[in-house]
Amino acid sequence: MLQIITQTMAAWVIPAFIFCSLVYAFFKRVDVFDTFIEGAKEGFATSVKLIPFLVGMLVAVGILRASGAMELIIIQITPILEIFNIPGEVVPLAIMRPISGSGALGIAAEILTSKGPDSFIGRVASTMQGSTDTTLFILTVYFGSVGIRRTRHALAVGLLADFAGFVGAVVICNMVFR
Repeated sequence: MLQIITQTMAAWVIPAFIFCSLVYAFFKRVDVFDTFIEGAKEGFATSVKLIPFLVGMLVAVGILRASGAMELIIIQITPILEIFNIPGEVVPLAIMRPISGSGALGIAAEILTSKGPDSFIGRVASTMQGSTDTTLFILTVYFGSVGIRRTRHALAVGLLADFAGFVGAVVICNMVFR
């Protein structure tokens, strides 16, 4: 029953959000099309500024994976995670997700190919992919592109949010799919 409710809500969340946004814009007398076009122009300009930071971040992620540091970290923490019923296969995704979206997507695709999208591990990986963000990527690329040098607590808060997303994904998948 919970799965049916979750699927129904998931199917209607985005259309409901779009509808509510359009209704709100109508009552506030906002020209939606012109606002959309203006945002698209700004988005393109921002993406051009992001290219150097993106290249730097991708090189750093490549070095991390090629050096074997990722595998060393996974070997060290997998036994601890098994105590909490966290599948060891999602550990690389949990580590990579705050660093690189494309690297995390590759790991998630690998998990889905080997374990299947309807497996428990596949569902945990998919939920983690959707409930966490690329914190280090955001800090280096977006903050760097607009010239923010002092990030204050952004790193700690971002990593804490990623950890909460990881724990939430595991807990919810254990409750719903086990």
